[in-house]
Amino acid sequence: MRFLTDRKRAVGMGSAREGTHHHWQHLVSSILLQVLIPLFVFTFAYSLGGTQEEVVAYYARPFPLIVTVLTLIVGMLHLLREVHEAIEDYVHGTAQKLALVATQGFAYTVIAVGLIALAKIAL
Repeated sequence: MRFLTDRKRAVGMGSAREGTHHHWQHLVSSILLQVLIPLFVFTFAYSLGGTQEEVVAYYARPFPLIVTVLTLIVGMLHLLREVHEAIEDYVHGTAQKLALVATQGFAYTVIAVGLIALAKIAL
């Protein structure tokens, strides 16, 4: 019978040395979203209810386009990091790997489709 102390059981299962990096990523994207979301709401509300020509002309201007692009990219990457945290905590094995790949593919697809749609509107 082996008697192991708590310290001996924990050896080799220590820090992955990624916690600080993840924390800073979440912190920076959260701060950016606190600024971008109100700007996006105001820019989107201004274009709401207009004709198609008015909306296209509005989003052809640099400020609304940049705010929308930044909100799309930062928001989706923040969502992706949050979903990855939840998957890593609650899903294990092959299902975890498949879920991580699927969510990453989904997030980058949404970003790409959004950027292409905004480019078609702006150009």
